Amino acid sequence: MEAFPIDNEADVPTKENDPALALDQRAKFEILGAILLGMFLAALDQTIVGPVLPRIVTELNGAELYTWVVTIFLLTSTITVPIYGKLSDLYGRRPLLLIGISLFLVGSALSGLSQTMWQLILFRGIQGLGAGALFPIALAVIGDLFTPAERGKYQGLFGAVFGIAFLVGPGLGGFLTDNFSWHWVFFVNLPIGILALIVIARLLPNIKGRRRDVKIDYLGVITLTLGLMPILVGLTLAESSQWSDPAVWGTIVLGVAFLVAFVIVEARAAEPIIPLHLFRNRTFSASMVAIFLATFGFGAAIIFLPLYFQIVEGTSATASGYKLLPFLFGLIVSSIASGQIVSRTGRYKGVIVGGLVILAIGLYLMSNLRADTSDLVLSLWMFVAGFGVGPTFAVFTIIVQNSVPFHELGTATADLTLFRQIGTTLGLTLAYTFFRENLTWNLLHDQIVSAGAPPALVPATAPAGFDLSTLTSALPGNPVAFISQVPAQFQAVFIQGFHQAFTIAIANSMLLGVGAAAASVIVAFFLREIPLRTTMGARPAADGKPASESSGTTPVAAID
Repeated sequence: MEAFPIDNEADVPTKENDPALALDQRAKFEILGAILLGMFLAALDQTIVGPVLPRIVTELNGAELYTWVVTIFLLTSTITVPIYGKLSDLYGRRPLLLIGISLFLVGSALSGLSQTMWQLILFRGIQGLGAGALFPIALAVIGDLFTPAERGKYQGLFGAVFGIAFLVGPGLGGFLTDNFSWHWVFFVNLPIGILALIVIARLLPNIKGRRRDVKIDYLGVITLTLGLMPILVGLTLAESSQWSDPAVWGTIVLGVAFLVAFVIVEARAAEPIIPLHLFRNRTFSASMVAIFLATFGFGAAIIFLPLYFQIVEGTSATASGYKLLPFLFGLIVSSIASGQIVSRTGRYKGVIVGGLVILAIGLYLMSNLRADTSDLVLSLWMFVAGFGVGPTFAVFTIIVQNSVPFHELGTATADLTLFRQIGTTLGLTLAYTFFRENLTWNLLHDQIVSAGAPPALVPATAPAGFDLSTLTSALPGNPVAFISQVPAQFQAVFIQGFHQAFTIAIANSMLLGVGAAAASVIVAFFLREIPLRTTMGARPAADGKPASESSGTTPVAAID
């Protein structure tokens, strides 16, 4: 493989292009705290809005636009991720991060002031434009502040931030909505975000990867946007429609066509948004594919376990979020622990492979879920799956940042975030499609009969007007409308049979995640274990070896 070209000026950070080298530990930790607050903002927004969205939609009379409140945020935040990453390498982290947080806060304030659904959708889009900067640039700043050998101690905290946001979000959203109004679900972002803005503006130096004349790849931005947007819209439509619907496959095909054009544009661009030469680095490309498959894999658990708790166990939306505690506890513990292990040992391949194997095992265990599975057993399964997910939050960022030149650190980190978000979106969509394909009337019929209902009372074919696709919005205790027409003494077994059929369909959808997680294990074996640099300056080559190994030169240390 061709090595990255040697360019000491671009690749060895100095105090001029990386002022973080001059920061003391206290300043670094204050910046780290502010960065974590910014990450917490974006993560909290994803968990605090969902549970109260039905109340918001009801008050704004916008049921037909329900999904677009979530979709528009997903669209704008995903599309802008690689753009922010590249621009942070060219212009510096601080201005891009300040712009991102400011846009997010403006979008939050306007969302809280919304009086119509169209206003809310528009302002959520502005929120997403800001959120696209928070994840990749925050992770890149950690790469700027600490050497690869140190980063593991702190990258694991990002998994913990996600876990804490998942824990706090549903309860906080319900509390604010019940005691004040749903508007405060968005206003709560303001004090946290303003604090993060003040600390970052005061302490974070403007770190950028290169000192050169900037040439923005406008054509790349346009073709990337036109490629990702139709694909994300198509995947969203697929959740409530069929893949045979022209609106679904047509938009996806259109997006793929523009992505092909994007690749052609990037191959010729002077400053590509996503440099294609990075994919010649085996460690970088294997990381992209592995994180895509891993997030694809556990998407089913995230979407279906709350449904299981609400429909089968009859819990509230808020309570169902807290029943995911074992999953989140496993994620937080392994995210922090894996970062520490990598930091202390300098070895990451075994941690990643082991984590992905545990994820596959956890998802396989959950594929055995049944309506009568005890909460204790399910909690154990969730803990195992969460424990496997944790290292993907902490370690992949370390691997990618250690395998690319310093001047492309922001771009590479953004690419990792992009692949993670696309993998999650595609995983959720296909898992939901798989679920609907499994939840057939035949399965429902057989499970109701198995529960003890007389076969003569169970129609051989679905009753007229009965739509299986509406079952996910069914109410606990009376999940199927036709049950009210069944003699009272048999209604309980009908509900029992429905719960079992519903659970089997969920369990079968987990098998899709098992396959994706198993594939991610295979891909992870292609990672090269590049020694973690103890300075900011020694740079890797595309063959996965440090530049000193590839060129026979001595690593150049950064100025301390």
